[in-house]
Amino acid sequence: MALIHGFHLRNVRGDLLGGLTAAVVALPLALAFGNAALGDGGAIYGLYGAVIVGFFAALFGGTPSQVSGPTGPMSVTVAGVVAALAAVGISTALPTVDGPGELLPLVMAAVVVGGLFQILFGVLRLGRYITLVPYSVVSGFMSGIGVIILILQIGPLFGISTKGGVIACLTQLSANFQPNWGAVAVAVMTLAIVFLAPRRLTEVVPSPLLALLIVTPLSVVLFNDANLSARGIDELPRIGTIPEGGLGFSLPSWDPAFLPLIIKSGLVLAVLGAIDSLLTSLVADNITQTRHNSDRELIGQGIGNSLAGLFNGLPGAGATMRTVINVKSGGSTPLSGMVHSIVLLIVLYGAGQFAALIPTALLAGILVKVGLDIIDWSFLLRAHRLSIKTAVVMYGVLLMTVFWDLISAVLVGVFVANLLTIDSLTQAQLEGMDADNRLMDGDFDNKSTGAAANTEEPSLPPSEQALLDRCGGQVMLFRLRGPLSFGAASGITERMALVRNYKVLILDITEVPRLGITATLAIEQMVQEAKNHSRKAYVVAANERVRNRLEKFDVQGLMTNRTQALEAALADL
Repeated sequence: MALIHGFHLRNVRGDLLGGLTAAVVALPLALAFGNAALGDGGAIYGLYGAVIVGFFAALFGGTPSQVSGPTGPMSVTVAGVVAALAAVGISTALPTVDGPGELLPLVMAAVVVGGLFQILFGVLRLGRYITLVPYSVVSGFMSGIGVIILILQIGPLFGISTKGGVIACLTQLSANFQPNWGAVAVAVMTLAIVFLAPRRLTEVVPSPLLALLIVTPLSVVLFNDANLSARGIDELPRIGTIPEGGLGFSLPSWDPAFLPLIIKSGLVLAVLGAIDSLLTSLVADNITQTRHNSDRELIGQGIGNSLAGLFNGLPGAGATMRTVINVKSGGSTPLSGMVHSIVLLIVLYGAGQFAALIPTALLAGILVKVGLDIIDWSFLLRAHRLSIKTAVVMYGVLLMTVFWDLISAVLVGVFVANLLTIDSLTQAQLEGMDADNRLMDGDFDNKSTGAAANTEEPSLPPSEQALLDRCGGQVMLFRLRGPLSFGAASGITERMALVRNYKVLILDITEVPRLGITATLAIEQMVQEAKNHSRKAYVVAANERVRNRLEKFDVQGLMTNRTQALEAALADL
């Protein structure tokens, strides 16, 4: 096994450009996530995390093109750890410009434990199981994270200092709502840039960086702190002094009194980071047409997070936006992720005096965009049309994530979703028992014919085989059978590369009595992928229940039988 997964030197130029571009995007986000997780004075720790996690997750991970660093879900979780530790007696709850305070070493202990748990997950080969989470749970959880980010940024947007979780922040705001109008002006300018900047411009300079470069100097000119103070006006809250080159080894605190809470918090960070990273790995696989190593990715993320905790860095995970930008800019090997970290390290050692001028309201505005992007609007707005049970699970997980506990929300959601899936599968299998006992096996196989013939059983009827032969090997007939739930969806997604290898794809699900929400989304994605690459795709669904679900998703190219689909495919060639 190679020391660095997917590493080669045949794409050095692309990796250098991809890493540089990803670093440009990561800089303002790392500072913003640091502030969101640890409050005023915490921005620098986000940058530390981006440097450490980004470098070592790329070096030892299993997704060559992935860029890792602090993310929205991880920063929200750290904020929860801060609140939990502060609630049990820590007097100096947050780091300041004068020092890390009593809390930070305990938080870093949880970060180290989380990294060790991730390494253990990888060693035990649990990677493929972590992504087997129903889409309704993932959607509700990620949307909940987005809502938390939005709520926690209300205070900074108005220049009001708030601490703690959602309830605590809302309570503090209602009790002491005294806006700093300078912060409000900065927030409005930032939001205008991140939402309204022309796409041609943001393709060259990402909107978070654009806001940073425009609003920071404007805030210095318009809201000069000395002049404001002389006029008796509240100064504009800023990040404050950042120690240049402050990255250094620091032992976490292993106070026995807090050890149970540290271990619990570490487990939460590990599970959330694993889910976050592996979902991003699937995105990277899709756009690069490669396949990641889940277990190795967990080990790489664990090493990165463990080391981050030893250098006062915020924990991280695979970052979807940074990974996509890296790939689109030419990055394809771990070298790009490592370059991204080296660039940020150079910034860390030379730009502290400039970063200190960044208003916290600016970072809050950037995070508002991040929070809105995390919310799964597409599924939120149509879940009730598909299944009331699915909608209840999704909204339940969302509310539990926001108002209760992150890990408990996922565990409860997975438990309820699995019960509903088992009940649904049982009903489908019992209904089909008399008609065809093969449905009781719940098998998931793919039989491809035509260009890549593999027809062991059962063979096509002579008339259909003749139509397929006339297609001259340019049609892929992909056959699924048995009830398809969220477990089968990952297998469907992995085979999406088939769409690019043939002129026409026929997805035959005539022997599928039940289609889960996640599997439906995977099929929808296959059809969309075909459209994106100027391919034709047809879905053969004879079962009325299955057809109704696909129609609710507006899946195009639905056919009632294989003959109809083969004739359409022949006409398309």
